Amino acid sequence: MTLAEKLARVPDRPGVYLYRDAKRQVLYVGKAASLRTRVRSYFQDSRPRDPKTDALVRQIRDLEYVVTDNELEALMLEANLVRRHRPRYNIILRDDKHYPFLKLTTDEEFPRLVVARRVQDDGATYYGPFYPATAMRETLRLARQLFPLRTCSIPIDGRLERPCIQHAIHRCNAPCTGWETREGYAKTVRDVRRFLEGKDEDLALTLTREMEAAAGELKFERAAVLRDQIQSLNKVRERQKIISTEELDQDVIGVVRQGSDACVELFFVRRGRLVGQEPFFLDKVAGWSDGEILSAFVRQFYGKAVAPAPEILVSEPIPEAELVAEWLTGLAGRRVQLTAPQRGARRQFVAMAEENAALALQSHLLSRDDRQQLVLEELAQALSLPGPPNRIEGYDISNIQGTEQVGSLVVWENGGMKKDDYKRFRIRTVAGADDFAALREVLGRRFARALEHGDVLPDLVLIDGGRGQLNAGLKALGDLGLDWVPVAALAKREEEVYVGESLHPLVLDRTSPALHTLMRIRDEAHRFAITYHKKLRARRTLRSELDAIPGVGPTLRTSLLRTLGSARRVRESSVAELAAVPRVTPKLAQRIFAHFHPAPVEPAPPADG
Repeated sequence: MTLAEKLARVPDRPGVYLYRDAKRQVLYVGKAASLRTRVRSYFQDSRPRDPKTDALVRQIRDLEYVVTDNELEALMLEANLVRRHRPRYNIILRDDKHYPFLKLTTDEEFPRLVVARRVQDDGATYYGPFYPATAMRETLRLARQLFPLRTCSIPIDGRLERPCIQHAIHRCNAPCTGWETREGYAKTVRDVRRFLEGKDEDLALTLTREMEAAAGELKFERAAVLRDQIQSLNKVRERQKIISTEELDQDVIGVVRQGSDACVELFFVRRGRLVGQEPFFLDKVAGWSDGEILSAFVRQFYGKAVAPAPEILVSEPIPEAELVAEWLTGLAGRRVQLTAPQRGARRQFVAMAEENAALALQSHLLSRDDRQQLVLEELAQALSLPGPPNRIEGYDISNIQGTEQVGSLVVWENGGMKKDDYKRFRIRTVAGADDFAALREVLGRRFARALEHGDVLPDLVLIDGGRGQLNAGLKALGDLGLDWVPVAALAKREEEVYVGESLHPLVLDRTSPALHTLMRIRDEAHRFAITYHKKLRARRTLRSELDAIPGVGPTLRTSLLRTLGSARRVRESSVAELAAVPRVTPKLAQRIFAHFHPAPVEPAPPADG
């Protein structure tokens, strides 16, 4: 079916919809209580205009949708599909970290404390997740220093003759030898539980009483061990800022933005203490409200098997907050409240998160700009440029034995690839495999047009190749009177940079950010040229195949390619999809399909013998 036909058949049911472009790439994933109303709204002239949605709609070539029983199922499916496809027009949390847990193997007679990546239904007790992972490592280190739990996985029957080195360094009381009783080990496990559950005040009091009793009994060595444990425990408590007199578990989320960048700061409050915090950076958020950014963050962050706290505070109300809270409740297995406080102590917590988010975003943007400035300065110095190359254009030529010769232009500007300025060229004037002549044609066409229309000129032209390609580039620009535009060539084998009239290349440090930037631009130009060359070659092959089908002429061949979008799609299309192409009759569609999917030839029966 065509896109218009699919739009006419969208059901009035809850579900998830996916928009795809001409290359079948997923552009956007969304959910709706009514697919019919939401999907059709994108294509109505009366909808509110905004640049983001306008750009999306211009690229939509296909639609898919999945019907669900209710809106909650649609929300869950949407989160999974966004994580899988990472669409261009969705807000993407570019964070692939998995937050670890600590697992107390209470399903064993003598439990151990180990690291776990996910919670399993195995009878053990899990603590976490820890944010960031360094907090888990510090907690594990301290727990093993404070409490003599075993770290081995051998069966414990109390019959081992000698303990391991962990006993010698006072990290295990050797239950494997029977030197520690089951009752004594169980007491240690209870202390570990209290420590991991945040009941460290009670634990500190208990340890203090034990230390005083040991000193009173003149057991000074035992008292010294207890003293060291208390000091380590107090250091942890000092690092955890008390922000609430209420012993609540909360996740506090604040968002700030600057231009198209945003930062979400997440505070982890456990039993009234700030036990961890972490910033998350998002880009390309222009056109999204703060509430939409927070909604996307919550759904993607907690969708990665991260258990939400019983109360989540956000800096702005998020769309469909009740539905999201219901989803979070299902994840946690208990009630989760999602609120945007407007006053009081909870609003102060959120304001603290926003303040930290602002500082983190400022530092992030400054460090990004500083790195970029260092790269520009290094490039200018290494290539003897008159100034920082804020705009670099990369060029490459691709062909196979002179057939389907193409050229590519890619643009690097202000620290990133600017894909809107990419261009591709079919070589018109060069016969045979002559990369130098083809390069002169591409550069001549690009810069002649720039001079004619007053287009922006690059600060550096980068060519994929060596001295020969550089000379071709210098001649093409010189013929146009642009010999003042800097040109460089980067050869693949040794990553040597050729500039100016010198016969000897520059050899930059392999770890240099400047060289890495040049390599990135060169490789992108090569990729872009190869992709275009393969497309033309596949189209030429298909044309020759289509020409062999009776009834298919140049007009129908063009219609097939234009409607279906690519040569591969023509080969893979069903009879119904082919018949939907203008001027293709059902009988001709069957003939085209049979040409690309011939029926298997059955082997002849064996001769009677």
